[in-house]
Amino acid sequence: MKIKELRSFNVDDLKKKKIEIRKELMKELAMSSTGTIPKNPGKLGAMKRTIARINMTLAEKEAKTKA
Repeated sequence: MKIKELRSFNVDDLKKKKIEIRKELMKELAMSSTGTIPKNPGKLGAMKRTIARINMTLAEKEAKTKA
């Protein structure tokens, strides 16, 4: 997801999206660890980057509310 899309979400939606992506990432990692060849190997990196973007956006929103 793009950072602009993530910034349009509220905090609750971001947390739900993070949990959803994390579950999907765990499933993909389990498949790759068992030796299954992933259909899209770049998907793992993309999911990790999206989780990092969500964490950054959540930190920004929390900083704004504290200020």
